[in-house]
Amino acid sequence: MSGQLLLKDEEFLREAISHADQAGRKGNRPFGAVLVRDNKIIARAESSQHADHDITYHAELKLVSQASRFLERADFGGCTLYSSSEPCPMCSGAIYWSGISRVVFGCRQKLLGELESEKFAVPCSDILTRGGRQIEIVGPLLEEESFEILKCYLEER
Repeated sequence: MSGQLLLKDEEFLREAISHADQAGRKGNRPFGAVLVRDNKIIARAESSQHADHDITYHAELKLVSQASRFLERADFGGCTLYSSSEPCPMCSGAIYWSGISRVVFGCRQKLLGELESEKFAVPCSDILTRGGRQIEIVGPLLEEESFEILKCYLEER
């Protein structure tokens, strides 16, 4: 993937990975995300498909949905979304349509696919680079750390 590594990327990505661990501890799928603007976290989310009985409540989609309640679409343009794992096609669509300009992720979809029986491993770049605006994509970053959380919860199922 392309993209420039920034000073606090690892710190914010570790926060997303921490939310993935929290989601797994609650019996949800182990994914987390944070939204950052001007080096400050403005929103956090963890997957809650099981807890909320909503199959669309992936961390990234949930985060975009919640943040859109207090941000105007133009405000998303200066934001970076940090995701514990590479966003799936559904979440990539939400990222694109929100106007987020940068994505940093941990574990690649391809590696995640090794743990899942249902394989739908489409790189987020396949979706995010097809639109009419530029979205910077950085990842995988801290992939082993993110993958360990995934293995902990997904291998048990």
